[in-house]
Amino acid sequence: MTHFMNKKEDIVTEAIDGAIAASGGALSRLDGYPHIRVVVRSDWEKSKVALVSGGGSGHEPAHAGFVGQGMLTAAVCGDVFASPSVDAVLAGILAVTGPAGCLLIVKNYTGDRLNFGLAAERARAFGLNVRMVVVDDDIALPDLPQARGVAGTLFVHKVAGAAAEQGASLDEVAEAAERVIAGIHSIGMSLDTCTVPGSPKEGRIPEGMAELGLGIHGEAGVEHLEYEGARQAIGSMVDKLSAVMSGKPCVALLNNLGAVSVLEMSVLAAELRRSAIGERVKWLVGPAALMTSLDMRGFSLTVFEAGEEDLALLRAPCGVRAWPGTVELVPDNVLPLPDGLAPIKAMPSAHEPTKAFLIKCCQVLIEAEDDLNALDAKSGDGDTGSTLAGAARALIDALDSLPLADHTQLYRAIEQELSQTMGGSSGVLLAIFFAAVGDASSSGMPMRDALMAGLERMQQIGGARLGDRTMIDALKPALDELGSGIGCAARAAREGANHTATMTRANAGRASYISAEQLEGHVDPGAEAVARLFERLAS
Repeated sequence: MTHFMNKKEDIVTEAIDGAIAASGGALSRLDGYPHIRVVVRSDWEKSKVALVSGGGSGHEPAHAGFVGQGMLTAAVCGDVFASPSVDAVLAGILAVTGPAGCLLIVKNYTGDRLNFGLAAERARAFGLNVRMVVVDDDIALPDLPQARGVAGTLFVHKVAGAAAEQGASLDEVAEAAERVIAGIHSIGMSLDTCTVPGSPKEGRIPEGMAELGLGIHGEAGVEHLEYEGARQAIGSMVDKLSAVMSGKPCVALLNNLGAVSVLEMSVLAAELRRSAIGERVKWLVGPAALMTSLDMRGFSLTVFEAGEEDLALLRAPCGVRAWPGTVELVPDNVLPLPDGLAPIKAMPSAHEPTKAFLIKCCQVLIEAEDDLNALDAKSGDGDTGSTLAGAARALIDALDSLPLADHTQLYRAIEQELSQTMGGSSGVLLAIFFAAVGDASSSGMPMRDALMAGLERMQQIGGARLGDRTMIDALKPALDELGSGIGCAARAAREGANHTATMTRANAGRASYISAEQLEGHVDPGAEAVARLFERLAS
């Protein structure tokens, strides 16, 4: 079992129970489990137009998560990726429809159209005033006669819901919904497929590729692209969207399809602002998980060229926690650093041998990035290589601004660069090391003694000692032997690093939380970095 569930047959009903419990009384459900799964507003008194939507489960928080004041009145939930039955939809309509009537908002899938459509006919036979709109915002397959309904459906929920909340008639609410449908366009991209509970995962997307234009039920997309990064991902989607946009200002909805981290979604939001349509995107919904596809590692982008009336409805307040709101995009506000944090840098000075030496050191760390990450994954969080390589790249970029001809000032300048560009405890420790080396050097100490002073300060503040399974286990032996030549220092560093693989207990760093079985046989990544650095210098 690869999902937090009890039985796949019960996952939808139990999820609805959880959503209702977490609503604080705002949501209720109709009786009729397991065949009728309808979530309704607890405060609904049928005085206004009711909005009913729904479809297959697996898209949470859609659809039940958008039931509330200013959005949906009821959501009808089917099995995972399967349309609810006619009886379930009819139950939802009958439960919430009063004299003002009911609007059904349906995504353009055959099962949803048929089941909601037949339920509407039966409701009309009961004398109820029911209308239905069909959302078809997906542009991935332009030649398809009936485009799919995807995340743009949420714009319809919000605008129509606000209109209904303000007392509009059924015809007016339906007209607003149709207006939104005509102005929304969506496309999705994913790096991996989703996993349906109880079913094997389909490995359709090759490593290093991204699938453009896939559906919210895991349907195959229109093409596979070599994945090059967030900028390329946004760019390829914007290319498709631009072809169907008029060039007017728009609202964008940035939707997490389920398994993209918040950090990554923020990167995508930044890239959207830098994209070819960035200047036209005046308002943003998200980034957030809104219309998901279980655990799909992808996202979708919807644009809505909203007029003033629809923009006002879109920005109207509503009582739905899952709706993140519509924010106006304004220029970034960058404040200066507080006094004392903006570093006073020494005057740059050129010295080609020193520059070549530093580049050589940095290249060692850059080349070792993947190996050090793999080692760190055994005992830490797998980022030592990336941390060191990132700092090395930043140092190379800064070389022409450093006092290369004055080594005393250079140590302090390196400390400033590391404190700004290198994260984690290793960045702080190395910044402390170089600051202390600079202090010692300025007092007249020779290089080896200054380096030893830096090591002592790093140990004093960091607390690690020889034998604690850290970079100290390679760095201290290397500095002890440096007086005998760089070759001796390199051999001592390698012996110290290799010895960490025999240590089954770490007394410092993240490795101190790891069991002996996980540590044994694996060299400490910090010690390995030191050993490789000295070995390259010796060569």
